[in-house]
Amino acid sequence: MPYELYYWPGLQGRGEFIRLALEDAGADYIDVARGPEQDGRGIKVLMGVLAEQADPMAPFAPPFLRDGTILLSQVANILFYLGPKLGLAPADEALSFVANGLQLTIADAVAEVHDTHHPIDVGLRYEDQKPAAKERAAGFVKDRIPKFLGYFEAILQANGAAHIVGSDITYVDLSVFQLIEGLRYAFPKAMKGTESRYPRLAALHDLVRLRPNIARYLASERRLAFNETGIFRHYPELDED
Repeated sequence: MPYELYYWPGLQGRGEFIRLALEDAGADYIDVARGPEQDGRGIKVLMGVLAEQADPMAPFAPPFLRDGTILLSQVANILFYLGPKLGLAPADEALSFVANGLQLTIADAVAEVHDTHHPIDVGLRYEDQKPAAKERAAGFVKDRIPKFLGYFEAILQANGAAHIVGSDITYVDLSVFQLIEGLRYAFPKAMKGTESRYPRLAALHDLVRLRPNIARYLASERRLAFNETGIFRHYPELDED
């Protein structure tokens, strides 16, 4: 049976980290909320799963993934499960936990990106917290982007390979690609000024982009464009020099 991915339609968001792994592996999956209701899909199905509060396995929020009777939530947890099944995880057990830790660090970075445009309250509109967002984004651009990218650059150098964990492609490489893509969209000025300091990350990004299944996915309608409803949002006033 195909994997069932549940995430909000109309945006890449956190679900994109899982899509990239499924697409790279050529896995059979259904993007449930993007499908038509007459086929038993759509946003109502996603909301129905979230409403199953009597189910001890009910997820708190998307993304979540169903594989038969198994229901998994949280990006890093899902990728830790999918990685070995898709051939996108280190064979060595110790390295598998290293990969999971790196994925959790990417999750930290993504959370900080989100907080640049929603620093006060996720329930408020961006327009209602713009002064705080500008202050938060300034610190993120100045300190946190170099902190995260510098860390992953150092990991690549220490690994001595084209990939971030071991000698083969893993889901972490795909997620680093997505993190860089998102940062380039949200903070193009900042990335243009700092990205040249991380040549190994740039090479990894390009390597992932050229993978056949990823290249086909990026050129397809399945790859939604970044927009201002997702995590990575481009507000010019947050990307000032």
